[in-house]
Amino acid sequence: MKATPQVLKGMRDFLPARMILRHWVIEQVRRVFERFGFEPLETPAIEYLEVLEGKNGAEADKLIYSFEDRGGRRVGLRYDLTVPLARVVAMYPELPKPFKRYQIGPVWRAERPQRGRYREFYQCDADIVGSPGMLADAEVVTVAYQALRQLGFTRFQILINNRKLIQAVGTRLAVPAERVPLLWRAIDKWEKIGPAGVRAELLESGFDPSTIDSLLGILDVPADTADTLSILSDRLGDIPLGAEGIRELKELLGYLDLLEVPADFTRVDPRMVRGLDYYTGPIFEIVVEEPRIGSISGGGRYDHLVGLLGPVEAPAVGISLGLERLIDVIDELGMAPAEVRSTVTEVLVTVFDRERLASSLAIAASLRAAGINTEVALETEKLGHQLRYAGRKNIPLAIIVGPDEEAAGVVIVRNMVTGQQERVERGALLGAIQEALDETAEAGLSAD
Repeated sequence: MKATPQVLKGMRDFLPARMILRHWVIEQVRRVFERFGFEPLETPAIEYLEVLEGKNGAEADKLIYSFEDRGGRRVGLRYDLTVPLARVVAMYPELPKPFKRYQIGPVWRAERPQRGRYREFYQCDADIVGSPGMLADAEVVTVAYQALRQLGFTRFQILINNRKLIQAVGTRLAVPAERVPLLWRAIDKWEKIGPAGVRAELLESGFDPSTIDSLLGILDVPADTADTLSILSDRLGDIPLGAEGIRELKELLGYLDLLEVPADFTRVDPRMVRGLDYYTGPIFEIVVEEPRIGSISGGGRYDHLVGLLGPVEAPAVGISLGLERLIDVIDELGMAPAEVRSTVTEVLVTVFDRERLASSLAIAASLRAAGINTEVALETEKLGHQLRYAGRKNIPLAIIVGPDEEAAGVVIVRNMVTGQQERVERGALLGAIQEALDETAEAGLSAD
């Protein structure tokens, strides 16, 4: 039976030009992660459903792709990369601590697709398990900052808060512990719906108007980090959890300064909550000023998640970069560097005719041995067709070996960008190719 070719809504095909950009972004992020000593980990796409459920909160549980497999097992596609990490740590207690791992891979969420939000997308996570101190929190923030700078990002804000402050707010307002998550969910929408929207949602949830007024008053703080901490200390510092949360934020910011994260990239924002229930301490979110696409990174401390999956608690903190949103911003702002072309091929070796096939294959073999990405025309069609193929694929260089060139021991190297070509002796070909490739890169051969 014939099937209609289509892709599930919220999921996408990535054609070669797009995959080349994605691979470049992943490679830049991977290099930064490893520069900080994070090591790679891979986990299965599918986990037992009991591993996934009840870890991220009731709203997140609704978004898990879950099903029963042919063996009658209740399983699900991973919602994020953090819960599988916690499962790994619980299963392998012999892992040296602190355990610093990174993982780059797809996750799945059955939610409504929209700009920058898909049902299948990649996360780039860096986590530290086994270290309770704020230096670990500062390190994961720093690694995200460095990864963004590596990618060419210059205008972004690292928003920092502490879940302990939100709990202290609940204590100040005498909100029962079981209703504090309702505060979190409403405040978490502040940027989208504003204070009026937060007020309306809390009223609908049954909160008293005077309680809501007090909440909005506590969260009304200036943008300056030093002033924000001072004001929050006045408003919440007499509550033990509030004092602890403020102390942790001050310590964290001090470490970020020592790690040379510029202060103008960070801001304490008591209205930033992060939606996942497993956070227990400092939380982070990174937003770009342009375009308005939402957060491109998020994370925080989660000291009890490992304990939900094994007999022993392990303090942990991590941060995640959203690959899809990173690429959306890179696309919109034209940030992709010139060397990220729309093809991996650097040279096309043409085949003049069947008699010259052996020469073309020998040239291709020598270029590949030298590390140059080389294609050979697979059909001995007209030379013009082969050159048009190179042009359509944005291959920078083409090599032509006709009867005259073969007899003279030379080849023609054609620059597909400028149309210029030169005759090069076979013995000097490798140097000429490398020089020509360097020239095309300098000229700004783009992926588009």
